[in-house]
Amino acid sequence: MKRNDNNFDINTGSGRQTGGSMHFLSLVRVEFRKTRRSGILWILLAAVIILWIPSILNAHLNFGMQAEGISPEHNFLIQGFMAMAWFIFPASMIVGTVLLTQTERSNHGILKMLALPVSTARLCLAKFLVLLALAGAQMLMSVGMYFVSTAIASHTQDYPFMLPPLFVLREAGLMFLAAVPMLAFFWLLSICIQTPVFSVGLGLASVVPSVLIINTKLWFVYPMSYPFFVIVAEYGKVATILETSQVELFPWIPVATGITVICLTASCLCFGRAEKK
Repeated sequence: MKRNDNNFDINTGSGRQTGGSMHFLSLVRVEFRKTRRSGILWILLAAVIILWIPSILNAHLNFGMQAEGISPEHNFLIQGFMAMAWFIFPASMIVGTVLLTQTERSNHGILKMLALPVSTARLCLAKFLVLLALAGAQMLMSVGMYFVSTAIASHTQDYPFMLPPLFVLREAGLMFLAAVPMLAFFWLLSICIQTPVFSVGLGLASVVPSVLIINTKLWFVYPMSYPFFVIVAEYGKVATILETSQVELFPWIPVATGITVICLTASCLCFGRAEKK
């Protein structure tokens, strides 16, 4: 199916922009259309559902954490978000980055995109923007599943696990913002490593050490630890007896900004280079 939109094929993203180079927003729209057909959103949703099922089944364990100075309802949320931040979310994004790049390579669509009158940097940034949108979508999915899970757990345990929506959205928002440098690194990884198995394997291997690195003073130099560190810090705020390291904006923000800029710049420089050879 084709639509005459600046001579654009919405199935492949190929074609040419009449009257000059393609606008960045046009590129983003095309990438979103391809994403809807890729099945990535279903993968992200499945990961979120798998995440919250154990929380429902083990809801009774939250009452045992009151000795640590944290209420059952706060523990229910934080424990779920900790599992999300440490592995489910990074792993989902690793798969997402690989799918975004392999969708083009599998049918040589990347060659058609590179033939467009637009810079490779714009193409790269348009795809990264889609990746950010996918990350945000999974966060919203997780928030939605949290409310479903708390409703079920509250019924089965006869205890109100539900927390205010603004508090839940704040925690999810912090995790999303902290994950931007990590996503930039994963995006660079998927561009530089052509073999999907190696790209996924190296990405997953980079996630595992984050649980150890957050306990060091140099956690801020390792972007894969950012989402988990933020949630653990929030855990220390709601658990009055436990002490956890708190987020210090300096030097974290300058380092995180530098990592993001470096990764995105390298991604733009490397994007499509292998296909052009």
